[in-house]
Amino acid sequence: MRKTALLVPAALLLLLPSLRAQKLKLTPQMQAPVPVSLADRRAALNEVFHDYWEDRLRHDPEFASIIGDKRYNDQTSDYSVQAYNDRLAREQKFLMRLAVIDPTGLTEQEKLSQELLIRKFEMDQDASEFKEWEMPVNQMGGIYSDYPELAAELSFTTVKDYDDWIARLRALPTAFAQVTENMSIGMEDGRVPPKYLLEKALDQVNELANQKPADSPLALPLKKFPASIPAADEQRIKTEMLDVIANVDLPAYMRLARFLKVSYVPAGRANPGIDSLPDGKRYYQFLIKRTTTTDLTASQIHQIGLEEVKKDEAAMLAIAQKLGFKDLQSFRLSLTTNPKLHPVSAAALLDAYRGYLKPMQAKLPELFGKLPKAPFEVVPVPAYAEKTSAPAYYEAGTPDGSRPGRLFIDTYNATQRNLYDVEAIAYHEGIPGHHLQISIAHGLTGLPEFRKYDGYTAYVEGWAFYAERLGKDVGFYQDPYSDYGRLESDIWRAIRLVVDTGVHSEGWTRDQMVQYFRDHSNIDEPSIQAEVDRYIAWPSQALAYKIGQLEILELRDRAQKALGPKFDIRAFHDEVLDSGALPLNMLEKRVDAWTAAQKSGQ
Repeated sequence: MRKTALLVPAALLLLLPSLRAQKLKLTPQMQAPVPVSLADRRAALNEVFHDYWEDRLRHDPEFASIIGDKRYNDQTSDYSVQAYNDRLAREQKFLMRLAVIDPTGLTEQEKLSQELLIRKFEMDQDASEFKEWEMPVNQMGGIYSDYPELAAELSFTTVKDYDDWIARLRALPTAFAQVTENMSIGMEDGRVPPKYLLEKALDQVNELANQKPADSPLALPLKKFPASIPAADEQRIKTEMLDVIANVDLPAYMRLARFLKVSYVPAGRANPGIDSLPDGKRYYQFLIKRTTTTDLTASQIHQIGLEEVKKDEAAMLAIAQKLGFKDLQSFRLSLTTNPKLHPVSAAALLDAYRGYLKPMQAKLPELFGKLPKAPFEVVPVPAYAEKTSAPAYYEAGTPDGSRPGRLFIDTYNATQRNLYDVEAIAYHEGIPGHHLQISIAHGLTGLPEFRKYDGYTAYVEGWAFYAERLGKDVGFYQDPYSDYGRLESDIWRAIRLVVDTGVHSEGWTRDQMVQYFRDHSNIDEPSIQAEVDRYIAWPSQALAYKIGQLEILELRDRAQKALGPKFDIRAFHDEVLDSGALPLNMLEKRVDAWTAAQKSGQ
């Protein structure tokens, strides 16, 4: 019998605002107790927050483990369609509990938490129409990469930690089978990624499937045992884990590889744009709304991208001319042959990042009133992932500090890497970018737990992209090549607006995307190829960076103009960061309210 996903009736979503504003009667099936007094309403609201958070941890045990909650360390998520339907049904119940709580008299943060959770549930219900569970795998990842990545994020300090991991490894074949069934249903519905991307995913699955058990990233916990583990337990754990990887997990990878090769890859679609799906145009507009948290259309974003590319090119030309070059083309050609712009070793590349982060650390008190206490380190990308990794990425630490925040640097072919973009990347991925923002969010007090971890891409990536410019504000980017690298980073994100909307709504081919990159940047060819494939695999995700950055810059400019000499950059940044990640429209409301309060002297 064919399985389908639950779709919440639109009428239920339409009832939510009226239920809160007009206290309309609910049907017996929808009825939830209606708290009346402020104390009862506050208690009911906090109960929903608590119940939702516990529900999320229980049904997403991998996420719970990542943030340091080990209660579900021996479990894997249920990827079945039934589990997806069950989650939607639970969220409907949470929606109804929230809808009957009158926000009158609640604090602003309580109202915001209520609004954010309602927004999340409504967005999930809207997303169900597009059956995203039917396309769970592409070259950017999926079930095949989730657990190798998870192994590197967990802490192993006790025998139970290792035994829990072994239990998870035993459960992996079931998870693989559920995801494979979802992909099969997607094939029936014609909802599949592009064929050429699935071929790349197959290569990755084959690489993992054909490793020796001891070399598998699933065996990463065996690389180093804490001294507290007795020798007898250590030997048992090694034997048992390698046996499970060899006889349970690697065969599951083999089965997935066969399914991809024989069935899924041949069914892959030919057109790269998501608009080639039957409901693709509507789906892309939904993705834009969810990713950017705005009502911008694809055509509006495309135009914004074209304009931003022109601005960046003008600024880049000015730097090139200052350095003695007549045009951007000749300047860009010189960058590849200048030995000073490339590291001499992997260690030198890591040191370059650390060299920029240390001075920025000293400048943070000039920019922020609240600073993170979480530890932070710069480390190389694990060897198993370095051939396909992004140049750099951030991995958040645990709230208790037991695992530091980490800036991973890909040192593969280190001498071919560019140094002129290191400064901007260091500020984006490290401080004052991702590490500062996420660490502050994790340390917030007086907010529901979900507020500390929910991420809105336009906010999170918009902040990190905005953070690149903060280096300019405090007098960094003294090297003109580094300043050019900052602009190269900026135009990269502007190009994304053009090519992402180009392929998913303007009928662009992959070749057109690649050529636009070549015409308007000096980004190396391997990165261009990987980037366009990323945008095709993740429609709209790449739009968030520039849209979020532009919004924060606009809010700052608006506050500066309104407050004049009363504007305090530290207070502004604290206001942006002290509520965790927010949709951009909610961030705008908060900053505007803060600006008005500052102006009136409150």
